[in-house]
Amino acid sequence: MALAINDVVGSGVYLLPAAAVALLGPASLGAVVLAGAAVGLVVLCFAEAATYFDEPGSAYLYTRTAFGDVAGFQVGWMTWLTRVTSVASLSAGFAQALGYLLPDAEVGLSRALVISVPLAILAVINVVGVEAGARTSVVLAIAKLLPLFVFVAAGIFVADVSLIATQEVSQAGGWGAAALLLLYAFAGFENTAAAAGEFRDPKRDVPFALFVHLGLVVLLYVAVQATVMAILPDSGSSKTPLADAARLFLGPWGGTFLTVGAVISILGTNANTVFAAPRYLFALGRDGYGPEGLAAIHPRFRTPWVALLATLAIAWPLALYGSFFGLAALSVVARLFTYVGTAAAVPVLRRKLKAPEGAFRIPFGPVVPAAAILLAFAFASGASRENLVSAAAALAAGFVVYRLRRK
Repeated sequence: MALAINDVVGSGVYLLPAAAVALLGPASLGAVVLAGAAVGLVVLCFAEAATYFDEPGSAYLYTRTAFGDVAGFQVGWMTWLTRVTSVASLSAGFAQALGYLLPDAEVGLSRALVISVPLAILAVINVVGVEAGARTSVVLAIAKLLPLFVFVAAGIFVADVSLIATQEVSQAGGWGAAALLLLYAFAGFENTAAAAGEFRDPKRDVPFALFVHLGLVVLLYVAVQATVMAILPDSGSSKTPLADAARLFLGPWGGTFLTVGAVISILGTNANTVFAAPRYLFALGRDGYGPEGLAAIHPRFRTPWVALLATLAIAWPLALYGSFFGLAALSVVARLFTYVGTAAAVPVLRRKLKAPEGAFRIPFGPVVPAAAILLAFAFASGASRENLVSAAAALAAGFVVYRLRRK
C-alpha cells in the first residue's frame, strides 16, 4: 500500500487542482471523482492479472504471457519511457513548487540547479545501494502526507462552499486536456506489482493494496480539490494553489508549510521513480535489448548503475527544457500503452492460466477490460498532436530496438 501511495501521491495533488479549475471551472471537482472511477476500471484489470503471477514484471509480464514477446517488449519499452518522462516532469514540477519560496527557482540558471542537484543526489543514493534508495523513499512517503492532512483538516473550518460555483474557466482544452492531467495525478499504481516476486503473498497482496490505495487516494484528492476551490478565489490562475490557499487561512507559515510539503512530496515520488526506472532498462538490457552495458552491475554496490545513469541522462535535458504540464501529459500518453496491454491481457489470461482458489476475478466477463481499453483511447484523444507523434516515434524506435536484439 505504501509503495502504491508513494508512487501516486506526488506532484499532481499539489499542482494540478489549479490546472483542473482553469480547464473546467466548478466541474473540476466532479472530474476528479470521474477520473478516479475511470482509473478504477484499469485498477480492476491489474488486480485480476496480478492473481495469476507470483513473479515481478507487472504489465510487461502480463502482456508478454498473453500476446508474446513483441507485445510484451513494447509494453516494457513504453513503461520505461513512462518512467523517464515521469522523472523529467517531477523534476520540472519540483522547480515550479519551489518557486513559491524562491521565485528565481523557476527561471534561468537557478532553475537548472534546482532540477540538477536533486537528480544528482538521488543518483548517488541509488548507486550506493538498494537499501539506501528504499529507505529514502519510505521516509519521504510518510513526510508527504502530513501537510495534506493538516491542510484539509484546518481548511474545513474556513471553507466557503459558495466559492466553488464562482471558479471560472480560463484555459482552452476542456475535458480532453483535463482528463490527461487528472489521469497523471492517479497514475503510478501500475508499479505496485513490479516487485511482486519479493512480496509475501503477491497473488493476495497486490489486489488488496491496489483497492485500498485507490479508495484512499480518491478521498484525499476530492478533499484537497474541494478545499482549494472553497478557499482560494480564481484558483485556476495559481501556480501553487495549495500554498496560496493555506496562506489565506493559516498565514504566511501555512504557505511555507504546504510548499515544503509539495517539495517533499514531489521529491518522494521522484525518489521512487529514480529507484524503479533503471530496473526496467536493466531488465531489457539483460534480455538482450540495447547495449550489453545496460545490464552491468556495480562491482561494489551491486546496483544497476549504468541503466540508472542512462535513464537520468535522458530525463535530465527533458526536465531542463520542458514544462511540468507538458511533460506530465507526455508521460500519460506513454503510460496508456501499459494500461491497454494489461486490460487486453486479462481475458486471454483467463483462458491460458488457472487462477488460485478464491482469487479476485472481475465481474461481468469481458465488459470491464473492454471499458478500460475504450477509456484509455478516450484519454488518448485528448492528447496534443505533438504528444501523439512522440508516442508513435517511441513505438517505432521500440521496433528497431527489438529487431536489433543481441544473440
